[in-house]
Amino acid sequence: MAREERKTQIQVAATKYFEGLAKKDFDLIPYEEGVVLQAPLAPGGVHNPMRGKEALRTQWWAPLPGILGRVRILDIYYNDELTAVMAEAEVEVTDPPTMLRVADRFTVNDAGKIVAQINYFDPRDVTNPGWQKKSG
Repeated sequence: MAREERKTQIQVAATKYFEGLAKKDFDLIPYEEGVVLQAPLAPGGVHNPMRGKEALRTQWWAPLPGILGRVRILDIYYNDELTAVMAEAEVEVTDPPTMLRVADRFTVNDAGKIVAQINYFDPRDVTNPGWQKKSG
């Protein structure tokens, strides 16, 4: 596959992920069956990855459609080998109301499926609303 084709392929995987969030449709996300997810708000957190598409669907995804609002991709970055893509985005959470600024990294296989995902963001606005205003 030509370099530009591959770049497009991995970009599509990342944009489909955020489209799935925006449309509240898990099936739009091109996850490979054995996908591995590390995320601050996933069961187990970043240090205990979730494994498998069905585990993501039933454990991580289940509450998301009820609390997601607007989603907007800000920029996309690629690694030199074109095996991974990172998308910077804003993801609105409606309960508690907040706008998360995220940088999600996706490792994408030759078939264009996401095989690994790491979500980078500060979860405190969700886990501890108003934390910035609290005095020590």
